[in-house]
Amino acid sequence: MPASSSRQWLLAMAALCAAAVAAALVSQHAFGMQPCPWCILQRLIFVVVAAVCVIGAVAPPLRKPFAGLALLLAAGGVTAAVYQHAVAAKSSSCALTMADKIITALGVESLAPWLFQVTATCADAAIDLFGVPYEYWSLGLFVLLGVAAVRVLTIAR
Repeated sequence: MPASSSRQWLLAMAALCAAAVAAALVSQHAFGMQPCPWCILQRLIFVVVAAVCVIGAVAPPLRKPFAGLALLLAAGGVTAAVYQHAVAAKSSSCALTMADKIITALGVESLAPWLFQVTATCADAAIDLFGVPYEYWSLGLFVLLGVAAVRVLTIAR
């Protein structure tokens, strides 16, 4: 039972990440909410967390190590969301920030421009959704993913 429980948690985490990326893509392509480098970095973290969770779910020996990796990635997502809100959203330019450098170094824009292309400045991307800054929705999900990762780490083998 515990093994299937950790598997279910990891699959649920992957599904949440996929839903977050899908929501971001709908926001971008259907409603014109263009992403900045920090938005794209968070999107990339969601994709990586999803991949890590799926691999952990299908490979039982990797469940706890990959849950730990998902926890670290979620912490990075929290950091990116907080930085975006507190610093980047107040800047007229976010070119050559850490987010921009990571995206460029990984080459994800050229791999999947429909998913990872930066199309706005940080100030232009500062948008609210239902009265809440968009990056706070991301922040909340990263916190939830972190809690779920801790849950997987605490499930007995």
